[in-house]
Amino acid sequence: MLREAASDPAVLSIKITIYRLARQAKLVEYLCAAAENGKDVTVMIELRARFDEQNNIDWSQRLEEAGCRILYGFDSYKVHSKICLITRRERNGIAYITQVGTGNYNEKTARQYTDLSYITSNREIGMDASAFFKDLAIGNLEGTYHRLLVAPNSMKTRITALIDREIAKGPKGYIFLKLNAITDLDLIQKLREASQAGVQVEMIVRGICCILPQVEGETENIRVTSIVGRYLEHARIYCFGKDAEELMFISSADFMTRNMDHRVEVGCPIDSPQVRQKIHRIIELQRMDNTKARRMRSDGTYRRVTTGKLPIGAQDALMEDVKESR
Repeated sequence: MLREAASDPAVLSIKITIYRLARQAKLVEYLCAAAENGKDVTVMIELRARFDEQNNIDWSQRLEEAGCRILYGFDSYKVHSKICLITRRERNGIAYITQVGTGNYNEKTARQYTDLSYITSNREIGMDASAFFKDLAIGNLEGTYHRLLVAPNSMKTRITALIDREIAKGPKGYIFLKLNAITDLDLIQKLREASQAGVQVEMIVRGICCILPQVEGETENIRVTSIVGRYLEHARIYCFGKDAEELMFISSADFMTRNMDHRVEVGCPIDSPQVRQKIHRIIELQRMDNTKARRMRSDGTYRRVTTGKLPIGAQDALMEDVKESR
């Protein structure tokens, strides 16, 4: 996408947030080429990305030399979002192409992590992304956005409202969360409240999970599964409701206080039925996993999932899906 945008005469600008770059980064080559071709290129690069500080410093110098505008983030907040906005001039006016992901723009981790990336021409999302980058440029973390979930200002508030939406449905409510970790007390308490209201809460949490499921009268309607396989499970998916009422998001943020209150994060709604279907395929395979999945019990211990007659590994099944689609 960026390689094509760098030489596309209709492209006016490219804006991107970068958290973690590899030692070899073709992304930087394309951004530099775009700037050298006269595009307005703005790069918000986080210099405090753990383990990759020097890479980011070195690449920021290369980008600046090519004519990119470099923004270096905030004193008290890490910019952890993964968002890119391409602005084009078309016959009918200005158009936006927005990419929002769960993983870093990093060739090394892209081979080792499972992540999701969503590219959309939705104008409302594009306008939100444009406003987001304008706010970053002036150091404003209090911006208002209509479609995107943005931390630290409003992501937690909007997620809480979405949980409340399911609580109002009682036993008909449903929440699905795929996360790396959950530690934020406010969100834990809200999910507990949802369980007590009869909402079915299904969570796939690879790492740290500070909510105990299946506790009678407290979290008996919460189920927590962890999947650790060949690739590091890194995608974040939030689903609220089912079928026609479902609201689905992918996000850069875990349910951790550091993500919600101390980092710049972006979550994006998934409107495309085709994309939602693909994400549901991932969710369904992870529900069926009985080789790498472990189910958390009410005492905090994990037990291997043994359901099903045939062994199913979600990651293996997804790789087969890719082979069949080629």
